[in-house]
Amino acid sequence: MTLKLGIFLSIGVILITVIILSVMGRVPFCECGEIGLWGGIYLNPQMSQQLADIYTPSHFLHGIIFFWILYALRKKIPMSIGVMLLIATVVEVGWEIFENTEFIINRYREVTISFDYYGDSIYNTVGDILFMMVGFVFAYKLPGWASIIAFLVLETGVLLLIRDNLTLNILMLVYPMEAIRIWQSGGI
Repeated sequence: MTLKLGIFLSIGVILITVIILSVMGRVPFCECGEIGLWGGIYLNPQMSQQLADIYTPSHFLHGIIFFWILYALRKKIPMSIGVMLLIATVVEVGWEIFENTEFIINRYREVTISFDYYGDSIYNTVGDILFMMVGFVFAYKLPGWASIIAFLVLETGVLLLIRDNLTLNILMLVYPMEAIRIWQSGGI
């Protein structure tokens, strides 16, 4: 399967995701009444409601990570770049749907500094998936060192801006540490 066909089929998966999230009762757009491209840096009511926000780099990095995992698996399971992108999209969609369940929303509130998190708008979810796809294509088109640099720059940049990033987000969801939560809230 070509990359173009993988993109086309991934867009179909995104449309199905929009329907699933609608049935789940997720809001289509920010309830603030504004539709924008940027939802702000942090602790903003438009976070996770507009197309992109400070966590968008995490989704870009999902794409890089998915590309390299699938690239490594190609040695055992032959697959084209289009199939790899489609798999990455389905995995990202699975996370986005799970992330917007009451279980994960409450988990964020309980163990992270996102105590006022109430889930993503459908618009934001679509943005998250699209940025994952961009990260995937980035990793595919550029040499491996570019993925490493992008990962380090984005993780460090977001960490410096808001004391959070993809690595800490995963850690705090799986194995919360009070010291990190205090540090993230500015208490250290």
